[in-house]
Amino acid sequence: MPPKAGSSKRKASDSDDEAKPKPTKKTKVAESLPVNSGTQPTNKVLPVEIVFPARIPGTLRLATWNVCGLAASEKKGFKYYVQAEDPDILVLTETKVNNEPMDLALKARFPHACWSISDKKTYSGTAILSKHKPLSVTTTLPGHPDPTHVKGRIVTLEFENCFVVGTYVVNAGTDLKTLDEKKRWNEHFETYIRDLDKRKPVIWTGDLNVAPTELDLANSKKNYNKTAGHTEAEITAFKNILDPPESAPGANKFVDVWRRLHPTDRQYTYFSYRFNCRMKGIGWRLDMFVLSERLADRVKMCEIRSEIYGASDHCPLVMEIEGAL
Repeated sequence: MPPKAGSSKRKASDSDDEAKPKPTKKTKVAESLPVNSGTQPTNKVLPVEIVFPARIPGTLRLATWNVCGLAASEKKGFKYYVQAEDPDILVLTETKVNNEPMDLALKARFPHACWSISDKKTYSGTAILSKHKPLSVTTTLPGHPDPTHVKGRIVTLEFENCFVVGTYVVNAGTDLKTLDEKKRWNEHFETYIRDLDKRKPVIWTGDLNVAPTELDLANSKKNYNKTAGHTEAEITAFKNILDPPESAPGANKFVDVWRRLHPTDRQYTYFSYRFNCRMKGIGWRLDMFVLSERLADRVKMCEIRSEIYGASDHCPLVMEIEGAL
């Protein structure tokens, strides 16, 4: 069961640099968290009070969130989640920013902010905000023939012991009209992540735009090979990263850590604003942490923040991992 409001031990401190959420005209909040069929909450706005369990001692906390437009999300309570979660690293996808935001509170919390911004206005956008200084930052996908299709979709931070890769992966589109573009992305990304993994272990996260198993969306049979994110081509590309085929001898395995920790659960990170999907529990699990297998045993927690809905049509995903970056 996901955590319920008020059930955890840690609260965002009153002394933090941002106030607790209060019901206002600008920021809608939920007084309670209705739950659909005993699975995930069905609230459509943020809880009045956002509280999470204290982090496990000796771990770093990483979070990823598709904010569906940072400017819009900020008006709906974005900062209250960030204040309560207080991750060491926050990966944002679909930021839709045209310039690097000048948010002083965000900058104070995360002194190392790395933004990848699309050439197309209010489109795509990926960022990694970090309390830890990286050794290097890149926003390209080597080998991809069209850099304009990459801008806004990837940020890689190199640390001493690992790489952190944040992606807003290409969507195959309505009627699968951009599936070929997605295949091209997958081809070059698989090569890229394997090259990184040969150097250091990799933490790959963000909106991966794939629901790889029938447990990862509400209506698998109706969507298979018909809907973006759940086609044979996309599923196979993802599975090939986790478990390399014979055509990739010597390649290391990767682990979808939330699925490893929740092998039979149906929980989703995305609920369309249309057709009352949130209330009906019709969702997709698109946001993930995928780690080099040799890192996976260091993961002590990975949870979907199911109650954090309304500031975006996605819920955040959080992971705690032992050791230094």
